[in-house]
Amino acid sequence: MARRRPASVSMSIGIRPEWATIRQVHGAAVVEVARPGRAGVGDALVTRAIRLPLAVFTADCGGIVLESDGAVGVVHAGWRGVAAGVVAEAAGYIEELSEGRKRVSRAAVGPLIGPCCFEVGAEVVERLGGWRSTTRWGTTSVDLGEAIRAQVPGASWWSADACTRCGEGWFSFRATGTKSRMAAIGWVP
Repeated sequence: MARRRPASVSMSIGIRPEWATIRQVHGAAVVEVARPGRAGVGDALVTRAIRLPLAVFTADCGGIVLESDGAVGVVHAGWRGVAAGVVAEAAGYIEELSEGRKRVSRAAVGPLIGPCCFEVGAEVVERLGGWRSTTRWGTTSVDLGEAIRAQVPGASWWSADACTRCGEGWFSFRATGTKSRMAAIGWVP
């Protein structure tokens, strides 16, 4: 997979080159932003600011974009964040931004480690509840993508339906130990 700088990505999709980002910590904190730059610590960014790109970075975790009329959020969702409700927290924050009048109507989840390859222990299965699955090699896993979508059930979801570990062309920390990351980017047009 080719590595691209934010300015190059921005130019190719027609958005401004300065993004709002956060230091991701695998939790459920949501940060509201109104300008580009590092916005602190958390795993979700939300905004009503027009044309302000928000970005989170992933290499097996889910990168999610949540959209309502007039607000957007991006979420970094690993199993710990999903267990803590980070996707639902971000969706709730977006609803608060619109004073309860607008719910998340559309959502997208990019490539993430699939249940085919996400081998986990009993503690992860317990924390994620009913999303138990089995890897290709017969060990216990969880379906992180389904657990993510369940946190915003009223949204119309788009999914990349790609496993970062066994699929081609994705960055996967579990597969290769890479320090490279994919970006989930959202903005209010």
